Amino acid sequence: MYDRIQKEMTIYEKLNILSDAAKYDVSCTSSGVERRGDGTGMGNCRKAGICHSFSADGRCISLLKILFTNECIFDCKYCINRASNDVPRASFTPEEVCTLTMEFYRRNYIEGLFLSSGIFKSPNDTMELIYETLYRLRYVCNFQGYIHVKAIPGADQRLIRLTGYLADRMSVNVELPTAESLHLLAPHKTRKNILMPMRYVQEKSKENRQEIMLYRNAPRFVPAGQSTQMIIGATPETDYQILRVTESLYKKFDLKRVFFSAFVPVNEDRALPSIQEQGPPLLREHRLYQADWLLRFYQFEAEELLDEENPNFNVYLDPKCCWALKHLEVFPVEINRADYHTLLRVPGIGYKSASRIVKARRMGCIQFEDLKKMGVVLKRALYFITCSGRMMYPVRIEEDYITRNLLNTRERLPEGADGMTYRQLTLFDDMSFSNVPSPDLKAHREVSAV
Repeated sequence: MYDRIQKEMTIYEKLNILSDAAKYDVSCTSSGVERRGDGTGMGNCRKAGICHSFSADGRCISLLKILFTNECIFDCKYCINRASNDVPRASFTPEEVCTLTMEFYRRNYIEGLFLSSGIFKSPNDTMELIYETLYRLRYVCNFQGYIHVKAIPGADQRLIRLTGYLADRMSVNVELPTAESLHLLAPHKTRKNILMPMRYVQEKSKENRQEIMLYRNAPRFVPAGQSTQMIIGATPETDYQILRVTESLYKKFDLKRVFFSAFVPVNEDRALPSIQEQGPPLLREHRLYQADWLLRFYQFEAEELLDEENPNFNVYLDPKCCWALKHLEVFPVEINRADYHTLLRVPGIGYKSASRIVKARRMGCIQFEDLKKMGVVLKRALYFITCSGRMMYPVRIEEDYITRNLLNTRERLPEGADGMTYRQLTLFDDMSFSNVPSPDLKAHREVSAV
């Protein structure tokens, strides 16, 4: 199989090509495992952030993020490595990936490896090369650090299983939100082929957890779980459709994370949208990540955040604020009496600060000055809470009033203090939206619609 891998390039030249080719894959994440090194090998895998995340002790930890090869037999219209593109091609050998990983680790550049790949010759050939790479890292180089690897759709389950016992986390990219979009932009791929390895990893992980309960020293299969990635903005799905797909993936496949990647036009194709004027939909990606956080940690459901009548997020307000503004009947919330689930619904209160509130009020009555010390963002929360039956300022629980104050980041004063009345906004109001993205006319329309 090695006869097809270029040998005329130096390992440094390959690294330049294949690290750059990996930048569009955003589905690298924290390990989520507690496996320590045993003292005989190199590295360990503590429960800490990986790939420009932060560990519990504040360290910023990174990993070597590369493709095994950017050669690919597929011709996905959105991919820089599509078969029809005239780009420099390169492929590592398993020994070269091991050399890079170990040398980078010895120099304290990285604490782990994120290995993705194009499809080299066939899914099975690609998966076999990835397995051989991980086997050499674990048993020849004795590397005990974090490894995140791709499970290749269409590869034999035996290869995925063997690789899963060597990796900490696996991921299978769903690529696009719906099967229709996948057929349009990646006709060589099918939803079924993508979901099959995802289902296999899920089922094998459940079996492995039972094995570990019976045999404590049993080898661990993908102990940090699996994740996926989808491209946002290349196809016409609404935020509501994307969020429902995300929720379904969490419930049906026990995923740890769903990553969103704003569409970047690296190819010219009639089937792709033209976003040269607006640029990649990064703000939309950000709102989807915020909504994803609400699904995973704040006990929200997709149907609560969006619906068919309101299928997209407001770009000016975060999803939690938008939900609160549509459900003002449940506010204000009394901090000293509300349960944990209710506190999670309050803008400005995170899941950690909600836990602190529940614990602290056992010792006495909580006041506004206490909330700030607990990490509550009072500039958002003050419109939705009371402490001992009183609000922080004499504010009105009205949608347009709260919206105006949340958008106007320079001043948030009690009603009447700035000489303004809080009627429904119109296009003819002389409002100060200096911090709201232009154009101003669009901003007014958005605020009126909230």
